[in-house]
Amino acid sequence: MKKHIAFSGALAVALGALGAHALKEVLEPSSLESYQVAVFYHLVHTLAILAVVQGNYIKLTVWLWTSGILLFSGSIYLLAVDELLGINLSFIGPITPIGGLLFIAGWCSLIFSSNTNVDK
Repeated sequence: MKKHIAFSGALAVALGALGAHALKEVLEPSSLESYQVAVFYHLVHTLAILAVVQGNYIKLTVWLWTSGILLFSGSIYLLAVDELLGINLSFIGPITPIGGLLFIAGWCSLIFSSNTNVDK
C-alpha cells in the first residue's frame, strides 16, 4: 500500500509540474484549467488515501478513491492532451463523471464505516 500511495503522490506532482511548465505553452486555457483540476483531485485523494490507511485500513474507501483517480483524473488528463497526441479521445468523456461518483462514494463509505479513529 505504501508504494501505491507514494507512486500516486509522485505521479500527481510530476503531472502537475508537466502542466505548469511544458503544457502551459501548448494547451488551450480551458484544457490547461481542466488538467489542473485533474491534478488537484488526484493529489487530494492520494492524501486522503494516506490519511485513511494511517488509521484502520478501509479497503472499500481506498478502492473507490483509487478508481476515482484513474477514471476522473485519468480521463481529464487524456482529454486535455488529446490534440497534442493527435488522437480524438472525446469518447472517454463519459468516464469522467463516473470517476467523480466514485470519489463521492468513497467519502460516503466513511460515513458508514466503524473502522475509523476519528470519532474516538
